[in-house]
Amino acid sequence: MTLERAVREWLAQDPDPETRAELSDLLERWDLPALQDRFGTKLEFGTAGLRGELGAGPNRMNRVTVMRAAAGLAKVLGPGKHVVIGYDARHKSDVFARDTAAVLTGAGLHASLLPGPLPTPVLAFAVRHLGADAGVTVTASHNPPRDNGYKVYWGDGSQIVPPVDRDISTAIDTVGRVDLLPLHGPGTLTELGESIVDDYITAVTSLPLGDARGLRVAYTPLHGVGGATLTGAFLAAGFENPVAVEEQRNPDPDFPTVSFPNPEEPGAMDLTIALAAKLNADLVLANDPDADRCAVGVPLPDGTCRMLTGDEVGGLLAEHVITHTTGDRMVATTIVSSTLLSKIARAHGVRYGETLTGFKWIIKAGPGLVFGYEEAIGYSVGSDAGLPVHDKDGIGAALTVAGIAAAAKRSGRTLLDLLDDQARRYGLHATSQLSFRVSDLSLIADAMTRLRTHPPSALGGRAVVRADDLTKGDGGLPPTDGLRYRLAGDARVVVRPSGTEPKLKCYLEVVVPVSGEVAEARAQAARDLDALKADLSVALGL
Repeated sequence: MTLERAVREWLAQDPDPETRAELSDLLERWDLPALQDRFGTKLEFGTAGLRGELGAGPNRMNRVTVMRAAAGLAKVLGPGKHVVIGYDARHKSDVFARDTAAVLTGAGLHASLLPGPLPTPVLAFAVRHLGADAGVTVTASHNPPRDNGYKVYWGDGSQIVPPVDRDISTAIDTVGRVDLLPLHGPGTLTELGESIVDDYITAVTSLPLGDARGLRVAYTPLHGVGGATLTGAFLAAGFENPVAVEEQRNPDPDFPTVSFPNPEEPGAMDLTIALAAKLNADLVLANDPDADRCAVGVPLPDGTCRMLTGDEVGGLLAEHVITHTTGDRMVATTIVSSTLLSKIARAHGVRYGETLTGFKWIIKAGPGLVFGYEEAIGYSVGSDAGLPVHDKDGIGAALTVAGIAAAAKRSGRTLLDLLDDQARRYGLHATSQLSFRVSDLSLIADAMTRLRTHPPSALGGRAVVRADDLTKGDGGLPPTDGLRYRLAGDARVVVRPSGTEPKLKCYLEVVVPVSGEVAEARAQAARDLDALKADLSVALGL
């Protein structure tokens, strides 16, 4: 099919006047680079669903792409099945959600639509709570403003894994023109009420939060959808109302106060840290735009704030959950997270699981899972009854961190003191990242090839004692594109391409025994991590 014919066929079926106008203009001007960018390839449906820039054509997120995805999902599920649909407040999220409902009900399925823009963990909770067969949420999480995405959950309330993703992708490829799809029946559409949010809040406020509540929290939803639900959960649990950054309180798909809507990015937390200093707050909390992640900071007397790493929060949450639950339990994290969790599990006599990156794998680590986390500030906190959300949940995590911080404050301490306690008990596990964002994805492939062809013998002055090519699978894990180096002196480096962004990510860890002051161990760890970063940058050639 010629490019012009492909463009005209897309135009003929596109129900969106905005993308039709965009494409018509490009066609009239015959903007070949722009047309080739949109039609030279397509967004592929994988284990993260779909995610990409908004715009016209198969290589963009738009109504045609979404309707095709919904039709593929409908083919895999079959008539009579029940799908819950959620969405965030990004551009066109509500439109994509309603298009999904129209296609699913047109294929004879039953759709339940959440009552408005809501956190992703509410959708994950609702799938299991309502006994649905699958769920869809329209979100691009913390991607740039011009992106959107489409994430699918299965009946257990967790994100899909192979082979379901491949089945859906294959089914999508068989979908014809979307303007010929039957819409709005014979299946049924139920528009859910706010009671589903109340049910979610009841579930997360039943977590082991402890009994301390005296805490002042500075909070930001980062222009996302977490604010109202988190506030409702805090009040229901008996905490003070968190004070939100006014400029970031309400959902705004343009994210006007941040250059990148991710609480881990430089500058994203500046307004919240300033608010914490003004309030003399005890704790800083943030959600990413769809509220499945949670960032945590401890305000310092000088008006600054010590933001905790995902691994530090993971260690604190893990020990709290383990000491507040009983029975045969498991905790789990990923191959790129800190090794601290394995030592905490061993010390407390609970089972430990290690998975590939992504919560879709963590949730399937094994029976009795009461806590799982990934270093990218994602956590799922459970109780004796198990996990209320089978995915990362930034609101349940925020509640639990607040409970830990309130108990520490009651004893005249902070989360930083608890981190020092863990360092003395298990050794100081210091982690850091080195990331390279690229505009040309071939640069990432070239860097991985260089490492495989010319593997380093030492990094940061430490000998490489073992190198694992994760494409071959490791320890029973499925193959994945990644390299892991175990270094002399209890250190580790993992290098992998990001699954959701044009980034190459490097995960570094050094473990320093604490024989004297923890601050000395932290300073040594910082020097060791800097040395690792310097050598790794050279080895990657980026």
